[in-house]
Amino acid sequence: MPLRKTQAVVIGRMALGESDRLVTFYARDCGKVRGVAKGARRPRSRFGSGLELFTQGQLLFFETERSDLARVDSFDILHSFQSVRENLERLMYGSWAVECLGRLSADRDPNPALYGLLLRTLKALETPCRPPRAAFCFALRAVDLLGHRLRLDRCLKCGTPSPFGSKSGRLDFTAGGLVCEPCATYGSDGVDLSGLAVGGLRRLRTLSWDEALRAVLPPALEVEMAGVLEAQMARLIGQVPRTTRFRTQARRALGVNGGSP
Repeated sequence: MPLRKTQAVVIGRMALGESDRLVTFYARDCGKVRGVAKGARRPRSRFGSGLELFTQGQLLFFETERSDLARVDSFDILHSFQSVRENLERLMYGSWAVECLGRLSADRDPNPALYGLLLRTLKALETPCRPPRAAFCFALRAVDLLGHRLRLDRCLKCGTPSPFGSKSGRLDFTAGGLVCEPCATYGSDGVDLSGLAVGGLRRLRTLSWDEALRAVLPPALEVEMAGVLEAQMARLIGQVPRTTRFRTQARRALGVNGGSP
């Protein structure tokens, strides 16, 4: 069984049997890795608290021939991101990001840029940056890195440059980009989008990560743009993410109004 060593972040975990844990990592050199951590749920487990959600560590695992699951040998903590887990809002948006990443990435498909984006997002969630903005910036870049970049510069059907002046547009997910109102098909798989939102998304694509986090946006416009990315993520996954449903329920319970993601 080949032994592999790489940096990784815990993006999911669940109990397995009486004492083991099934852990999903996103690794810098390997992409998504699902593995079994033997004895991880025992009180004196050698893994300790290392397998908590969002934890970044040095992963050592064995490839197995009979299963797609790896055997986790060790996971040494590099950064725990404990403060993200201890704040409900940051936990919700961080969980949304790792769920989308986990459900849209294939096993053992290396993407170091996506790994770097995940770390930048978690680090942003540790700062005074608003969690919704960090998740929004993650989504904006993640869809590109996952190969689902939407075309926003012109109508995909007639070629009219965007924004379309006084006419509204529609983001058609099946077509892969923007279509103007006259070209939009009734009931198409997508969402309506204002000219300001089109311009905002195009502008944010050109900014660096730190610039995008600091960019001043009208609240209503940010909610509209974030909602578009949330809708695209749900479309790509095939259903609304579980963390989106949880966040909606939590906001209702707390009496908080807010948009996406």
